[in-house]
Amino acid sequence: MESIMHIEGGHPLIGEITVRGAKNFVPKAMVASLLADGPSQLRNVPLIRDVDVVSDLLGLHGVQVDFDQDRGVMTLDPRNVKAARRADIDALGGSSRIPILFCGPLLHQLGEAFIPELGGCNIGGRPIDFHLDTLRKFGAVVDKRPDGIHISSPAGGLKGTVVTLPFPSVGATEQTLLTAVRAEGITTLHGAATEPEIMDLINVLQKMGAIISVDTDRTIRIEGVSHLTGFRHTALPDRIEAASWGAAALATHGDIYVRGAHQPDMITFLNTFRKVGGAFDIDEEGIRFYHPGGPLRSIALETGVHPGFMTDWQQPMVVALTQAEGLSIVHETVYENRFGFTGALRQMGATIQVYKECLGSTPCRFGQRNFYHSAVISGPTPLHGADIAVPDLRGGFSHLIAALAAEGTSRVSGVDVISRGYEHFLTKLHQLDARVEYVDAA
Repeated sequence: MESIMHIEGGHPLIGEITVRGAKNFVPKAMVASLLADGPSQLRNVPLIRDVDVVSDLLGLHGVQVDFDQDRGVMTLDPRNVKAARRADIDALGGSSRIPILFCGPLLHQLGEAFIPELGGCNIGGRPIDFHLDTLRKFGAVVDKRPDGIHISSPAGGLKGTVVTLPFPSVGATEQTLLTAVRAEGITTLHGAATEPEIMDLINVLQKMGAIISVDTDRTIRIEGVSHLTGFRHTALPDRIEAASWGAAALATHGDIYVRGAHQPDMITFLNTFRKVGGAFDIDEEGIRFYHPGGPLRSIALETGVHPGFMTDWQQPMVVALTQAEGLSIVHETVYENRFGFTGALRQMGATIQVYKECLGSTPCRFGQRNFYHSAVISGPTPLHGADIAVPDLRGGFSHLIAALAAEGTSRVSGVDVISRGYEHFLTKLHQLDARVEYVDAA
């Protein structure tokens, strides 16, 4: 039976919630534990589905995973690492794209890895070609088979190499780091992603014994070492979840204190939040986001790789922009298919048009490829309740924000996908006095 969430909108979200470790970092740090010759401890771990998937995949490979969910403390012991049955990997891995990152560590530990068909949100192409090409550069042998991809290490082990990325891909940067740290020789990565989550992964790897330097021109150099030890690390907080709650406060005329939100990782979002007309107060424990009264202002917004405006911030911000005066323009340059969620917003009364043209300051790589990657939002438009279906993780949470801001009752299906990246989101909604409940579809 599919769970349906009933949301009675039109009420401001007011109260306090807490965010824990970043979804875009914690599973990657868990994978990094495979590289060690002893146990690791990771703190500030959120209870989200991606963490469950990686825990299960690690368990299949012989890693002992112990998770104190209340404290958010996880211990990972890889000393009995082993090959896993392909059928078991396929059963678990299909719901996530993270298994591709197991390749480097497994090649070092076992000499081979198997990758099934990969899942994840349908927000545009996330080809694994970068990953496979990178692994080949290290000397790995990639064999595509009907049931998945088999990857093996050459007789002499993986060797350092030069990797140049055509776009600062987070996943390809993570793949290179996780493979290079124990490859023989020096690896130079040009065009690397430098998001805070990447830098925290580098922090973890350095604690394990890796030698990594980061230059200002997006060049990362990794000097391979023969072995790595376990780590003890506290994950950086989830800046995407924090911003999502900030946008929810703005859209619902609310006032939300997000304990755990970290200003240095959110500077670009905070600047945009203020330009739109939102207000925030920052202290050592978190950030208070609130609507100060008065009209919201339209803006021109362009997503980009760090330190630009994060693509995962775009969708919740678009909901808030439906309540801003005038025309707002949003140019998406990271994923080509990220405006699919706007259909539900139009159904709820928003005035949004999407375009194939680049409506940003400069043309992007999607401009000549027939993708709807720019949007014009006209506001303010009253939103009303509707029956809507969640399309993906970030779009789904944005739909929740829209339903909470709308007058009337909305029925939202497919909300379970939100648990991939938002810990206890229903409990947090109740903490903010949201009028929401689950019902079972007939």
